[in-house]
Amino acid sequence: MTGVSDDELYRQYETVNLYRRGAGAKVELNRPDRLNAWNAQFAADLNDAIREVTADSGVRAVLITGAGRAFSSGADLKESTEQASTEQASTGQASTEQASTGQASTGQAGERPDVYTVLTERYHPLITGIRHMPKPVVAAVNGPAAGIGLSLALACDLVVAAESAFFQLAFVNIGLVPDGGSSLLVPSRVGFARAAELAMLGERLGARQALDWGLINRVWPDAEFGTECAKLLDRLAGGATRSYAGTKRQLNRWLYEQMNDQLEFEAQIQREMSGSADFAEGVRAFAEKRPARFTGA
Repeated sequence: MTGVSDDELYRQYETVNLYRRGAGAKVELNRPDRLNAWNAQFAADLNDAIREVTADSGVRAVLITGAGRAFSSGADLKESTEQASTEQASTGQASTEQASTGQASTGQAGERPDVYTVLTERYHPLITGIRHMPKPVVAAVNGPAAGIGLSLALACDLVVAAESAFFQLAFVNIGLVPDGGSSLLVPSRVGFARAAELAMLGERLGARQALDWGLINRVWPDAEFGTECAKLLDRLAGGATRSYAGTKRQLNRWLYEQMNDQLEFEAQIQREMSGSADFAEGVRAFAEKRPARFTGA
């Protein structure tokens, strides 16, 4: 929604900005230099922002978007590998601090990264918080939405995208599995065959194809994206708020009643994957900017 003059900044966290537009709120992911990649601070700020707009009775609709040229590129693997290199240089111990969804401490050398705690304590509350928020939430995907960034977008009620945006379940590219609810959110939108293709091939899906597949709701040309998003937020903020809340409850019961169980199951499997040799190789390959050489171990 860049360029919309009547958005008023009313709360600024370290990595997230909150804007008001009448009865509408815009949550702006604000780490543009890292393509809005997730780290611990980002997760904490976003959780706080979601809780704030949920509790604010003056907010009747919410839009989530990204600052700069990305919605969210997923986990901040660059930061985690830089931190690991620093640790290794200073202590002689190799450390991998982050899996697919944020910054997870490894503790002593040889321990697995604590992916389970990161998922269950930092990220699951975000996904379920959006699903249970009694007001409509729109993901305005202005650029790449990958990994946990895609999970965040699909947790929203409506997903709209700029024509240049793309979507990617990138977990497999570093030897991990979908998390953040995406193993439920993706197939509920596009079915088994397409969900398996996205998860197992890890390829980019352009906005127009994502629309054709039913993954998202609308696509607008980049030049019109901010204006169209503002119109949609205004429409929802001026709509039948209680009706929207009731509709969400119906859809949640039909499609997402087992969400908590699925999130827990994802976290358990991700904990297994984070101890694999393939994950370690995936992170090394990312840091070295080369294709990963997976062995299946």
